[in-house]
Amino acid sequence: MIPAPSPAEPYRLYEPRTTALPIVLDSPHSGAVWPETHAPTAPREALLTTWDAYVDELWADAPDHGATLLAARFPRAYVDANRAEDDIDPALLDGPWPHRLATSDYSRRGMGLIRSLALPDVPMYRSRLPVSEVQRRIDCYYRPYRNKLRALLDAQHDAHGIVWHINCHSMKSRGNRMNLDAGRSRPDIVVSDRDGTTADPAFTDWVARWFSTHGLRTQINDPYRGGDLVATFGRPALGRHSIQIEINRALYLDEAAFTRGAGFASLRRTLDTFAANLAEFVRAKIVSSAP
Repeated sequence: MIPAPSPAEPYRLYEPRTTALPIVLDSPHSGAVWPETHAPTAPREALLTTWDAYVDELWADAPDHGATLLAARFPRAYVDANRAEDDIDPALLDGPWPHRLATSDYSRRGMGLIRSLALPDVPMYRSRLPVSEVQRRIDCYYRPYRNKLRALLDAQHDAHGIVWHINCHSMKSRGNRMNLDAGRSRPDIVVSDRDGTTADPAFTDWVARWFSTHGLRTQINDPYRGGDLVATFGRPALGRHSIQIEINRALYLDEAAFTRGAGFASLRRTLDTFAANLAEFVRAKIVSSAP
């Protein structure tokens, strides 16, 4: 995660490579190119731990089965697309924020919209950020990503009357002091729907059972309940089903070197099979709900 020229677009879009289905995947933490302005002073090895390394690659075969995949190109430590826009720690700023803030526990743990800590006791910056810089990050990266995701979900919902959204992440194999599960080893997969509020619980259960039956230790809403993206876009009563899937990095990554591990290719094949089965699930739901 080395400073580099700002990407022309804040995201990459992978269109369906076959008949489109109302399935939209997004990877909001897959970006590793740090825009040139106000680079962090945290060590590179600490910054890498904030990156959902290669998650967009792991899911890259989903468009072969009719899904759309959106992947951020900017680092989540720069501005986090999976946080509420007003979740800012005012202690990060060099002046007053011009709008109302709703600082959450994420910010208090150093992981708000603008990250203050790369790791426990490892600050992102040596000095406060200009208010104008934070506003620029929101305007140029955060909002375009969220607006594009909203447009993709709306388009599929308009076409089919229903849409399934999967918010894709990776997680450290063990929680650190910034996490609610500090010191605990983690399962292979965590499927989250904010306790049944962002997707039909039957869909959440179907996903969790799929991974379990394919030999992966899977939990629901523990230790992750789902972030702001599923909270924003999940409205199951309106046919908008949003879940978050966290993948344990130990399955596919050398967590020290941040290189693809021995299990990378195998896990990608597993996710390809999942995407194919999800497509079958969705087609069956569309047929069963047809008048």
